[in-house]
Amino acid sequence: MMNYSAGPPDTGRQSAPGTTQTPAIRAEGLTVVRGPRTVLRALNFTVPRGQITGLLGPSGCGKSTLMRAIVGTQAKVTGTLDVLGRPAGHRTLRTRIGYVTQAPSVYDDLTVRQNLDYFAAILDPGLPHARKGPRGGTPMAADRRHDIDRVLADVDLTSHADALAGNLSGGQRSRVSLAVALLGTPELLVLDEPTVGLDPVLRRDLWHLFHAIAADRGATLLISSHVMDEAERCHRLLLMREGEILADDTPDALRARTGAQTVEAAFLHLVDEASAAARNKETTR
Repeated sequence: MMNYSAGPPDTGRQSAPGTTQTPAIRAEGLTVVRGPRTVLRALNFTVPRGQITGLLGPSGCGKSTLMRAIVGTQAKVTGTLDVLGRPAGHRTLRTRIGYVTQAPSVYDDLTVRQNLDYFAAILDPGLPHARKGPRGGTPMAADRRHDIDRVLADVDLTSHADALAGNLSGGQRSRVSLAVALLGTPELLVLDEPTVGLDPVLRRDLWHLFHAIAADRGATLLISSHVMDEAERCHRLLLMREGEILADDTPDALRARTGAQTVEAAFLHLVDEASAAARNKETTR
């Protein structure tokens, strides 16, 4: 069973200006075992509030499993994992976290707006679908309409609001999933490879949006990717390989530490170091 003890915050990291010292995510000894395989190996890390933290590593290294653990949908998790001051998966976190999976989570037989209206009701972000006026007159849903219009504009899908989701391109369907996650202005956004398959212009625009969400709304974003050039767009990085975290630092600090010119080169340097250490351990047994 997971130990849900909140404990004191990890004070070994500075938060962004204007944020609290309590991290958005704190993990200690976080482990996930699936059958005979240990997918995550006793991870220890924190994610600061109000910043973009990139979770980078090759496919199959455990990024998606870690994200599922954070949002509370991963089975067989042990260790300590606190999210926004609560145990991961706590019911009070449902409206405070936005989660985008790799596969778009939309209904093809509904329009974009109908998808958003449906998920707004399911997620219950505090916006009633329809409520009676002060004299019991015409039902009003202005708050929800405003929220849906806002997220449509955020992901640049206003002109496609009445299109069936099944008729959209893959990139557009992914943006609908992102719009769902943005409903209710969540405090934490967990995005699993949100830019895969998107053209360079849209990728750039989405990263501008991510930075605006962090800067203007004070939200925390955890964004996974296996594209190393996206690491340069993050405030902080968690570099993963084979279920372990190789590094937890800023892009500048990682380059300085390894003497590399890019984060990709720094990552490869750390992989080589880890491989050499493993070989040395084997030969000394």
